[in-house]
Amino acid sequence: MARSKRAPRLATALASALLLFGTVAACGGGSDDSKDSGKDKESKSPSSNSAAAYPVTLQHKYGSTTIKSEPKRIVTVGLTDQDAVLALGKVPVGTTEWLGGYPGAIGPWAKDKLGDAKLPTVLKDTGTGPQVEKIAALKPDVILALYGGLTKAQYDSLSKFAPVVAHPKQYNDYGIPWQELTQKVGLVLGKPNEAVKVIADTEAKIAEAAKPEFKNATAIMATPYEGMFVFGSQDPRSRLLGNLGFKLPAGLDKAIGDQFGANISKERTDLLDQQAIVWIVGDVAKDSAKLHKDASYRGLKVAKEGREVFVHETSDYGHATSFVTALSLPYVVERLAPQLLAAVDGKPETKVAPPAS
Repeated sequence: MARSKRAPRLATALASALLLFGTVAACGGGSDDSKDSGKDKESKSPSSNSAAAYPVTLQHKYGSTTIKSEPKRIVTVGLTDQDAVLALGKVPVGTTEWLGGYPGAIGPWAKDKLGDAKLPTVLKDTGTGPQVEKIAALKPDVILALYGGLTKAQYDSLSKFAPVVAHPKQYNDYGIPWQELTQKVGLVLGKPNEAVKVIADTEAKIAEAAKPEFKNATAIMATPYEGMFVFGSQDPRSRLLGNLGFKLPAGLDKAIGDQFGANISKERTDLLDQQAIVWIVGDVAKDSAKLHKDASYRGLKVAKEGREVFVHETSDYGHATSFVTALSLPYVVERLAPQLLAAVDGKPETKVAPPAS
């Protein structure tokens, strides 16, 4: 989902990402493409980061990939995969830019994990295909493409010069949960035990931010891109609402189909009429005003009673909200939970204030 820096980024991601690896030069490398035969093979070693963690085979949409030894040079094609690598104590040599234009494609929520390491080389989608020479020049030991949507042709091309770990077949493109992404990166890096701890620590911070008022309240995430674009149950942003205790509206996935999200018709704005709605917008004042001028939206209780949270898409908070990683989530819930609490307190006069920072 290579989303732009404004609202179109939230829905044009797939188109951009599918261009990202259209042509790759043939280079040396190894990826074990066998039939999907079960779960990932986890290390039997009680001490993760050791030779006993390898070889490890990971199943994915296009078969399986075997990592024979600890990778030293990691390139992340998945748009958020770098955060899991950083959380586990390594720094990629190459990352793929998605949001924010941050140095090294490392968000402020993850900067302290860099330490004194050199910033990764940032790969960019030029709109005409991948920067093949730049990727090859990085001489990767492994390419991570977990939060993404590689096609089979793109996967095969990349596999010519390094093992590629694509996203699991049971999820939509851009649909892998952050916990599973972290777990798989842990296996790749020979750090499965550390990955378990990273996941547990982040889940604990989310649980701490959750409020009793969220339990079973209904909520939805959306953006006013070309109308009203809603995120489905497999989108990481929607899963965050579930992690906080909210329920997604019934019939959501049926309405949007087998996608991470989709535009809904004005006849289905009932999907928006929940106890809370989180709008990811390019301009809070302008976009909220535009929404409230729309007759199909302004009459909904969620709009009339002010149960709306507006997140500025191009702020650090907005970028972190879309990232949804073990490192970005604590940053997000610290800001989002108080806003959601104001939205669901049952008092229309309560204003949902922007976060303090």
